[in-house]
Amino acid sequence: MRPRGAPRRRGRGRRRPAPPARRPGLAVPGGGAPVTGDEYVLLPTATPSRTRRLAAELVRPQRRLALLAALVFAAEAAAGLVGPLALGWIVDTVQRRGGTGEVAMAAAVLLTAAAVQAALAAAGRALVAQVGETALARLRERVVARVLALPARRIEEAGTGDLAARVGDDASLVAAAVRSVLPDLAGSALTIGFTVLGLAALDWRFALAGLCALPVQAAALRWYLRHSGPLYAAERVAGGERTRQILESVGGVETVRAFRLGGDHTRRVAERSGTALGFAVRATAMRSKFFGRLNVAEFIGLGLILVAGFHLVRSGQARVGEATAAALLFTRLFDPVNLLLALVARAQEAGAGLARLVGVADLVPADDLTVPDPSGTPAVRRSQDPPPVRVSGVHHAYRPGHPVLHGIDLRLAPGELVTLVGTSGAGKSTLARIVAGVHPPTAGEVVIGSDRPSVLLLDQDTHVFAGTLADNLLPARPDAAEPDLLAALDQAGALPWVQALPQGLRTVVGAGGTRLTPVQAQQLALARLALADPPVAVLDEAAAEAGSDGARTLEAAAREILRGRTALVVAHRLAQAVTADRVVVLDAGRIVEQGPHHQLAAAGGRYAALWAAWPGHTADEPTPLTP
Repeated sequence: MRPRGAPRRRGRGRRRPAPPARRPGLAVPGGGAPVTGDEYVLLPTATPSRTRRLAAELVRPQRRLALLAALVFAAEAAAGLVGPLALGWIVDTVQRRGGTGEVAMAAAVLLTAAAVQAALAAAGRALVAQVGETALARLRERVVARVLALPARRIEEAGTGDLAARVGDDASLVAAAVRSVLPDLAGSALTIGFTVLGLAALDWRFALAGLCALPVQAAALRWYLRHSGPLYAAERVAGGERTRQILESVGGVETVRAFRLGGDHTRRVAERSGTALGFAVRATAMRSKFFGRLNVAEFIGLGLILVAGFHLVRSGQARVGEATAAALLFTRLFDPVNLLLALVARAQEAGAGLARLVGVADLVPADDLTVPDPSGTPAVRRSQDPPPVRVSGVHHAYRPGHPVLHGIDLRLAPGELVTLVGTSGAGKSTLARIVAGVHPPTAGEVVIGSDRPSVLLLDQDTHVFAGTLADNLLPARPDAAEPDLLAALDQAGALPWVQALPQGLRTVVGAGGTRLTPVQAQQLALARLALADPPVAVLDEAAAEAGSDGARTLEAAAREILRGRTALVVAHRLAQAVTADRVVVLDAGRIVEQGPHHQLAAAGGRYAALWAAWPGHTADEPTPLTP
């Protein structure tokens, strides 16, 4: 059920620019522009500069905690220098045959430094997690708010898999980076800096020997960054495409089986999975080469420090303990340097995921659609008489050169119930969604009344939220009391089974709760419609998922709830047309007939042929809507 609030969908005579072309293949995001999948225009990805700005904006409210975390990590890195220096002290003490008391003192200093370092590391990680998780929570809230405000057509263009991958996989990747990558990056960088200072404090030549490994490491990192950024971005996109295809194939499994499309869908899933796997294998191979180059740098640096230590000790310019401490300090760099450079990979993966989240967070609603405020009460309650609806010269094409609707002109009088009928692909759902404001027409306009009344769309895809039955109804009217909820359920014909639930309105339904049948779920949607009380309602095959008996129940409830509203109903069953004030027949995107049921059935035209072919045309005669 989707409330909409903009009656004038198009300015007179204006033509909307064609949507971005959809083309096959997988493109690597280059920043900002939509990426296209096989038949989808993916949601945008933010540029690196915009991602950094938004990250800083999200962290700014907790900048004091962030500064404290940096100081704690700096103290941890300084404490880490004590261990190698204490070991060097012990070596010198043993060499000059010092007392056991001095050795014990050096060992006590070593153990104390290790304990302090562990405590500081834990405190730093806790502070970083607090700052990062809070910032990520703000980003999640912003992403969800933007997604809820987007026109449904934009989500449909991107496909559910792209959005699911962003709010699921990408958000999890960023969360994992906040919990582990950020603390490790900060700790490793500070450890490297303090270790170089420690080497210089022992003797500048030790520091110089250790820094000889830096050019090799810098060259390896430069090579890695140049190739890994685009690769990880493409890997995230490929993962989203794989998720989308799996969701579509599994979600439409009944249709896939009915039309024997299993092989085709299996091939598509295999292709998307193969593409994602190919990127993953390439990323793994690149990391292996990267670490191999880092190992070369380690051997160069350690070898030069040992050579320098040998000559300095031999010439009397350094003690054996100092040379030992220098070698231990450089060896101590192996883990933080490798970790730092390796974390660049995970940071880039998280950065690619963050850019995809920021791309959604920065989306703005289309100018020609009024988007409901998710924080307020839906402005759909009826405060005036039902308005007229005027559709003038509406054309629509999902793809350029493939028109779906051709110059539709249609008028709905105030309070009139009009049923759209036609074969599959005639354009019924497209016209209904244009009237409801979900899709803007390629050309033409839809004008509803004069006071911008709200339109509510109810289709066959009814979502049951995890929560109580009352929670599922209140979004349509947050101020509704329990008697209002029960009255709406009664109108929808759902009151008998609701009263039979163990806790009535307080019964938990949806995921983890009582499972509702398709008929019950649609009755719940009709009750939402009754609560919202819009002056204009559009129903798109709202009984399509029910069986024959269930469809009759839903049709009777819909007739009751639509009484007194201007309504457009897409008929899945021709029995719905019998009670309509007027039937409009669509064929290949054009209106070919319209009029009351009995006239069209007797006219021998397109509708008469459809009615004669309808299996229940002799028995399915519900009572008329009007007494």
